[in-house]
Amino acid sequence: MRYRGMKTWLSALAGLSLILWTGLASADMPKNVILMISDGQGYNTVKATDYFTGTKGVYESFPVQYGMSTFSAGKPGAPSTGYDPSLAWSDFNYVKFRPTDSSSAATAMATGVKIYDSVLNTDTSGNKLKTITEIAQGLGKASGVVTTVEWSHATPAGMYAHNASRNNYAAIANEMVASGSPLNVIMGAGNINYDNSGNYQLTPKDAKYVGGTATWSALNAGTLNGYTHITDKAAFEALANTTNPPVTKVVGTFEAYETTQQSRNGDPKAAPGVVPFNTNVPSLATMSKGALNVLNKDTDGFFLMIEGGAIDWANHANQLGRMIEEQMDFNASVQAVVDWVNANSSWSDTLLLVTADHECGYLGGPIPGTFNEVVDNGAGVLPGASYNSGDHTNALVPLYAIGAGSELLAGYADLYDPIRGLYVDNTELFRVMNGTAAPVPASVLLFGSGLVGLGFLRWKPRSA
Repeated sequence: MRYRGMKTWLSALAGLSLILWTGLASADMPKNVILMISDGQGYNTVKATDYFTGTKGVYESFPVQYGMSTFSAGKPGAPSTGYDPSLAWSDFNYVKFRPTDSSSAATAMATGVKIYDSVLNTDTSGNKLKTITEIAQGLGKASGVVTTVEWSHATPAGMYAHNASRNNYAAIANEMVASGSPLNVIMGAGNINYDNSGNYQLTPKDAKYVGGTATWSALNAGTLNGYTHITDKAAFEALANTTNPPVTKVVGTFEAYETTQQSRNGDPKAAPGVVPFNTNVPSLATMSKGALNVLNKDTDGFFLMIEGGAIDWANHANQLGRMIEEQMDFNASVQAVVDWVNANSSWSDTLLLVTADHECGYLGGPIPGTFNEVVDNGAGVLPGASYNSGDHTNALVPLYAIGAGSELLAGYADLYDPIRGLYVDNTELFRVMNGTAAPVPASVLLFGSGLVGLGFLRWKPRSA
C-alpha cells in the first residue's frame, strides 16, 4: 500500500513546506492544459536517451519535478496491492507484481479514479466516468489527442472513450469521432492503406483501428461529423506551419498502420538511426504543433494529450535502440510544445505536464537482476543497460511540470520514496489539471513561515 512515512526529518519538513507553498490556493482549470505521456517511460528510459544523445530533454529543467505512482485497481478478484517503497527497493521483483495497463492508467489521469485493468473510463461498479475532455467541453474548450500509435489505442482513447475492453477498437474509434465527441483533433496511426514501413497496400488492412470500413469511408469523403481527414505528411506539416489553420476539427491518420517508426522493417536491435526511417510520416513534434494550432483557434482554451506511444512497444520487445529513437522523437515534441507556448501563449495561461502512464521493460544497468542504473558510454553509443522484464512494472515514473497550476502538485506530493523522493499518485494529475488544490493540514499552517525562512523550498528529493 502507499507508504507515507518520511525517511528523515528533513524530507518531512520539505514535504510540509511544499504543501504550504500552494495548499491555500484554489484555482480554476488553466486556460490551456497539455498532458504529454511517454508511454512505458521510466527513469532509466530518460537516462539512456540522455546518454546516447549527449543532451537532456527540456523537461528535465522544469521547475516542478516529482515521482508518480501508477498502480490500478487491479482486476476483479485480484485487487492491486498499491505501491510500497520499502518493498520496491528491497525486493527486486516486487515491482513486477500486478502493474497497471495503459487503459486504466490513462483513465486514472483523465478522471482521477482507479479502475480495473483493460477497461476505459468505467469504474469498478460499471459506471461511466466523466473525463477531462468532457469537462473541458463543458467549459467551452476544445480538446485533442495525438499519438505515434493507433489513434484508438488505450492512451488516446482513455482521454474520452468508455468501454469494457480497450481491445474493442472499432467501437472505441467510433465513440471518439461520434457527434458530440469533445475531441476536435485526433491524430495517430491506423491507416489501412499502408503497412508499418509506410508501403502502400493493394489490399487494405483491417479497419478496426479507424472504426471500420464505413467510418473510414466517411472520413475520406469528409462527411463524418465535421471532421477534415488528412493522411499525407505534407498535410500534417501544413497544419504545423500555420498558426491559423482553416479547420477546427481534424482527424489525422498518417501513412502507417500501427506506429510512425518503431514497427518498421529492419534489425529491431540496431542502434538508433541505423535502420532507415519511414519518410512518409510526420514526426510527433509536427503533429503536436499542428494540433496546438487547430485547438488554439478556440478562444476559451483547450486540453491536449500528446503520446509517444511506441516507447512502450520498444520496451516490451526489449529494443533499446528503438526505444531511444522513440524517446528522442518524444523529447523533440516536448521542445516543440515549449517553443509553441513561448511563441503563441504564456505560462500563466498554460499548464504542461510531462510524465508516463507506467514503466515498461524494467530497464536497468548492465547487470541484470540488480538495482543498478544505465551506464553512460558516450554520445552516439548505446548505454550499458539490460532489460529485466518484457512487461509493465509498478515502479514510480518521473513527472515534470511547468506553467499555470503546476504549483498545485506540491500539495499532493505527500508520499515519500527512499530513492525517488517525494511523489504523487497518477489520479492526482486529474485534480491538478482541473485546478483543484490539495487540503492543507493545520500543522503545516503552524510551522510554515519558519520552514520557508529556513529555505526548505529549495530542497530537492534525491534520485539514484
